[in-house]
Amino acid sequence: MNAPSDLSMKTDEVLRVELEVFRREHRDLDAAIMALVERPTADQLTLQRLKKKKLRLKDLISRIEDRLTPDIIA
Repeated sequence: MNAPSDLSMKTDEVLRVELEVFRREHRDLDAAIMALVERPTADQLTLQRLKKKKLRLKDLISRIEDRLTPDIIA
């Protein structure tokens, strides 16, 4: 995954493409987690790793969205 400092070096167009890729990966991880949870022999360590990766993606998605959304001064 990209380091936070990498965001400032990228164009908005690149960030929009990456945002879609990260959103898709986030959805895929969600589906994988749900499938794993449904198994009676689910590997808890794998489950925790997937959940942590999903949270990191969510954080990265939020940072990109914040960068792409202009600040509105009220």
